[in-house]
Amino acid sequence: MTKYFILPLLLVLAVSLSAPLAIAQTTGTVKGVCKDADGKPIAQAEVEWLGTESGHTYKLKTNNKGEYFSLGIVPGKYNVKLSQAGKELFHYNGVPVGLEETTQDFDLKKEQAAQAQGQGLTPEQVKARQDAAAKIASENKTVGSLNEKLRAAAAASDAKDYETAIATLNEANQIDPTRDLIWFKLGDAYRMSGPKQTDPEEKQKRYEASVADFQKAIDLRTASEAAQKEPDNNKKLAAYYNNLADAYSKIHKVDEAVASYNKALQLDPPGAAGYWFNIGAVLTNAGRPDDAIAAFDKVIAADPTKAVAYYQKGVNLIGKETIGKDGKVVAPDGTAEAFQKYLELDPNGPYAEGAKGMLASIGATAETGFGNKKKPVKK
Repeated sequence: MTKYFILPLLLVLAVSLSAPLAIAQTTGTVKGVCKDADGKPIAQAEVEWLGTESGHTYKLKTNNKGEYFSLGIVPGKYNVKLSQAGKELFHYNGVPVGLEETTQDFDLKKEQAAQAQGQGLTPEQVKARQDAAAKIASENKTVGSLNEKLRAAAAASDAKDYETAIATLNEANQIDPTRDLIWFKLGDAYRMSGPKQTDPEEKQKRYEASVADFQKAIDLRTASEAAQKEPDNNKKLAAYYNNLADAYSKIHKVDEAVASYNKALQLDPPGAAGYWFNIGAVLTNAGRPDDAIAAFDKVIAADPTKAVAYYQKGVNLIGKETIGKDGKVVAPDGTAEAFQKYLELDPNGPYAEGAKGMLASIGATAETGFGNKKKPVKK
């Protein structure tokens, strides 16, 4: 029994005697390999170990194999950053360093894949990311389908096949009824189909549908925060109001048409001449010459070179002519000047003969030199 206990006792004694001969280790070692997104070594990069507790900083360089190594690292927690040419490529926070060797690799390909899979996120964050990705995919699919419908409707409209265009755009609204552009195009298709209707009631219905669709487009765009941020939002809305006004004019709602044109004016001041001209045309057709003349004066103020504005102003002025005591026609002041200005600006225009005829009817002389090039004088 005595011999059985001798060997363990001697072993313990040997260990206790050898312990003081070891050198106490107080620092650790760090190493790692750095690879880029293609799996290639990141050479001549910097790996910085910043102690969050000790405040110690160690800046290490990678070799041509992307490897780094260092002894003498004070134990503690570190934020480790990989940089190249002054640009951070990746980092880890709270990496523990002990007395043993610590390996911290940088594998950017692996990290990118991990981020894509949502690793390191809470279940709620992963689901939120998945939902966002699904929403984007759904939106892209919807937009693709709507664009196909828009292209088909545009081709039909170009061929003056408005029935097909209307049917196609209604199909688009069944896919997603919240897109202002679809409603605008549908309103346009109804508006353009109006003149082709032989039944007055059907023609009226087409224009009324056009008005409703344009208004729907305006309401959707006005309510959309995303649309308000578009740089050309006001110009698009102005176009919507312009076409709405035209649809109103087709069903003889003059005041509504003028109000809509005025909305377009406010939204798109650079287009003032065009909108004022449209207002003048509506008022002319409504038999309101004084208001029409005022509108054409504003066209001329906005664009003094718009020849047709002078002609239309002259037409409204001559509509106010009276018969003098001598039986001669007396035209309001400015009538002859309006027609003469038209001929000056557009001597061979579509209204040139009409302007000359108007001038003759009020006893004014039409200038005949407009548009005639002077022959060079022979020397």
